Amino acid sequence: MGWVHRTNAKVAHSSVGRWFQLEGSGHPKERKGSYFFTELRAGVAAFFAMAYIIAVNSSIVADTGGTCVCDGGVDDPICNVNEDYLLCAAEVKRDLVTATAAIAALSSFCMGLFANLPVSLAPGMGLNAYFAYTVVGYHGTGTVPYSVALTAIFVEGWVFFALALFGLRQWLARAIPRSIKLATSVGIGLFLTLIGFTYSEGIGLLTGAKSTPLELAGCTSDMLDQVTGICPSGAKMRNPTLWIGIFCGGVFTALLMMYRVKGAIIAGILLVSIISWPRGTSVTYFPYTAVGDSEFNFFKQVVDFHRITKTLGVQQWDISEYGGQFGLAFITFLYVDILDCTGTLYSMARFAHVVDPVTEDFEGSTIAYMVDAISISIGSLLGSPPVTAFIESGAGISEGGRTGITSMTTGLCFFVSIFFAPIFASIPPWATGCVLVLVGSMMMQAVTEINWRYIGDAVPAFVTICAMPFTYSIADGLIGGICLYITLNTTVWVIEKASGGRLVPPNKAEKDHWTWRVPGGILPPWLVRLSTGKKDFWRDNSPVIASASDMLDEEEVAKSNANDATEGNSKAVALRGHEKPL
Repeated sequence: MGWVHRTNAKVAHSSVGRWFQLEGSGHPKERKGSYFFTELRAGVAAFFAMAYIIAVNSSIVADTGGTCVCDGGVDDPICNVNEDYLLCAAEVKRDLVTATAAIAALSSFCMGLFANLPVSLAPGMGLNAYFAYTVVGYHGTGTVPYSVALTAIFVEGWVFFALALFGLRQWLARAIPRSIKLATSVGIGLFLTLIGFTYSEGIGLLTGAKSTPLELAGCTSDMLDQVTGICPSGAKMRNPTLWIGIFCGGVFTALLMMYRVKGAIIAGILLVSIISWPRGTSVTYFPYTAVGDSEFNFFKQVVDFHRITKTLGVQQWDISEYGGQFGLAFITFLYVDILDCTGTLYSMARFAHVVDPVTEDFEGSTIAYMVDAISISIGSLLGSPPVTAFIESGAGISEGGRTGITSMTTGLCFFVSIFFAPIFASIPPWATGCVLVLVGSMMMQAVTEINWRYIGDAVPAFVTICAMPFTYSIADGLIGGICLYITLNTTVWVIEKASGGRLVPPNKAEKDHWTWRVPGGILPPWLVRLSTGKKDFWRDNSPVIASASDMLDEEEVAKSNANDATEGNSKAVALRGHEKPL
């Protein structure tokens, strides 16, 4: 493997090495442990962790029908069986496969090239479901047409760009109470889980009911009551695709994830898809119908570049009929994007040890947010929901990715996948249903960080979590949680002031701290340098500050030395000029 070390050293000493701050490049802020071939391997690992989004996003968004026009008449008002409409929707799904892969490729590559971060981007889970099932609605039954919703996303991207450019993005993220931020992630996780259990984009385990909101299903689609949508009692849990989805797509994938197998999610999707591709079986995805024939003919091409024909540049700028709903969709997309992108980028930057411990910011943060913002607007032109940073980027970072070469490699992998559109467009919903459940379970981890000790934090967070899946709307959950938080805590503040501080909740000291102030100031670093008269204000020449991992290493050494010197007593060690008690 000597040639690997020689190549790593050669690249590190080149201009490429200095640009990406590889170890051995001589850059004053070179990143420890960053080697060229390690970065390439990390990028491939991140791609396999993220590749499922091509199939899942296209499948979810295609449920809106895109720009297809429903003309099913009184007997079929939402075109569940209208052949022309379903053929059009199948074409929309193929468009979205290309769009998803293309915007993931472009945004990930640019994030690596310009921001030098090992974080990849793609259309966000949760946001795509809100777009498809709340804003546009199944087969266009929502409050805003597909074209108008894409206009809201396009505008939101440029507003996000302005907020990032002038540093207001960080302030807005901090203005939201911590409990609501955490609850948003959990609520979206439950929202995705519910979608994964339904028929349209899941395994068909649940359906709506009359006497109860939901009811156990699991029958084949042709057995569903055409009026109530309920499964007959004798047909429940008899659908073979349901069991294939549960065991091959759910249990199998979960086992692979337990053993930390790279690409576990995409492996589960492929296993279910391969089982479902042969025709003439009870679980086939290609029945002998006009729609099935069309999809099978496209699938047989295997390798093909599919031109986007129905979702490219379809924005509708006349929004006079949808003012209120357009505004609600715009604000929700912007808010969730700020929280989702901010939280993911910070967590991934901290994982990669590139966060400044003083300002709590990371290198290239302003550029990173601007890349994300521009990607959102470009994605909307392709017909895609908002793009955001993916937590699955952690797979690449855990493989040793520390620089932008990792995300650029991931972007190149997504580019190659564009030419395999027939494969990704032929993945059945029961192959991705359990993936949504697994993603939901991973998003649930944030529930343990919510402050359940103080009612003023706990109840608004709980309402946010529950309202999202029960109302089938991320926006309604956010509005409910934020309004309740303001009501409870403002009332407590008024009573405390009116009583002169005598009437205070006994455990108010356990309340999460909230402030609008941002460590390091509101303004972005480039604007601070410009205000001081620095000519090359775009270049960060600030002193190198050790990463969090280095600080931990020094603290361990200091603790060890102190323990050797004195035992059994309270001790303190000097760390970075401050006294820290052990």
